[in-house]
Amino acid sequence: MNRTQLAATRSALTFVAGAALAGLLVLGACSTSPELAQETVAPLAPTEAVARAETPEASERAATTETDESAPAESGLAPAPTPEQKPESQPEQSAASPQLAIDQIEPALQPVVTGLDQPLFVTHAGDGSGRLFIVEKPGVVRILRDGQLLDAPFLDIRDRVGSSASEQGLLSLAFPAGFAATGHFFVNYTDLDGNTVVARYQVQPESPDTADAAAESIVLQIEQPASNHNGGMLAFGPDGYLYIGTGDGGAAFDRFGNGQNPDTLLGKMLRIDVTSDPSTPYLIPPDNPWAGAETDGPQVRDEIWAFGLRNPWRYSFDRLTGDLWIADVGQNRYEEIHFTPSGSPGGLNYGWPIQEGSACIEGDACDRSGLEQPILEYDHSGHCSVTGGHVYRGGAYPALQGVYFYGDYCSGAIWAAAPGDGNGWQSALVMRSGLLLSSFGEDETGEVYLTDIAGGGVYRLGLAE
Repeated sequence: MNRTQLAATRSALTFVAGAALAGLLVLGACSTSPELAQETVAPLAPTEAVARAETPEASERAATTETDESAPAESGLAPAPTPEQKPESQPEQSAASPQLAIDQIEPALQPVVTGLDQPLFVTHAGDGSGRLFIVEKPGVVRILRDGQLLDAPFLDIRDRVGSSASEQGLLSLAFPAGFAATGHFFVNYTDLDGNTVVARYQVQPESPDTADAAAESIVLQIEQPASNHNGGMLAFGPDGYLYIGTGDGGAAFDRFGNGQNPDTLLGKMLRIDVTSDPSTPYLIPPDNPWAGAETDGPQVRDEIWAFGLRNPWRYSFDRLTGDLWIADVGQNRYEEIHFTPSGSPGGLNYGWPIQEGSACIEGDACDRSGLEQPILEYDHSGHCSVTGGHVYRGGAYPALQGVYFYGDYCSGAIWAAAPGDGNGWQSALVMRSGLLLSSFGEDETGEVYLTDIAGGGVYRLGLAE
């Protein structure tokens, strides 16, 4: 059995046969507590699937709460053959152990730029220029160079971006490793019809701070049945392939039955090759888990790397270890963080809509066989929607090396997480920022940044003096 076949058997796929009954989408308000209640997640016992912190509320990226009278019933494909042993969900201690105990971390946020129009993401080009690229929801990318915001936008595609709904807009930006040579970069946005578009653009040869908005090359389009759960994140993995996180299509309780459906790109982590042959939109990596593989049940789309995601709004690769951290926005009970070690061949099932966090959607029991369990989760007690972050790998604060920072969109709470002394993880609430925390990001040196969609600011994460 080759690697592709092995990967294809890693997960016992459960197919959701029916859609849920109609639900009600209600706009909800988020509250922020003025107190910093120190919340520490105990290490996982060897038999536990997840560590829980006492926090969050609502589950929508734009502070919305969903309710539904019923959840989808489980029906399933026959389990695949027993897979090879999975890597343990625990990073190397030498690569991820912080010098400072997480409950002793006292972050400080340093304003970098203000006055932006609904910033959703911040990243770098990896080209040695030191520039920060800031994504604004309506469809503009701005450049911050040497601490100054350039007047002219790097990219302006407001004429083709639909951003009227809270989870729509220009959602992310990714630069491949060869950007300095090719000038190609990629964006993810919702179009005027509300559908997902992944597109490639080209920097103007005579002006490295300006992209050619007219020279759009469509990589991938996905029809969206609702305005929410668009995912939207793009990230190049250490393997050089583009990873695309897609939501389940929206509404409530996976109403459209996409999370476990192998014949749709929704509710998945996709993995495609967009750099090997610019003459074609994309290629399928030959080692994608289901690429060309025969299965005992329904065939799986070749682009799929993993199943069972609800709305993976933000995820990141650890620049040192290559580990993948996915924050998946919850329904109405739990927000969750998944850890996938570097080198995983994929073929994973993150569990939605069988589980929300580590809890079964229907009752107290469900078939968890073949499902990846979150390493961290928090419940809905004053917060609303997880915003995935980064493992700190910068040089300015050595004590933070190996700490994973993540937050909550509505409350602005920020947590720090790291491996515990045993077989589990520890997480502590280290700050209530007061921001409407839309994203984390990194610069070229590994320093971590945050975006505040309501206040229009970008902040650098540091330590209080």
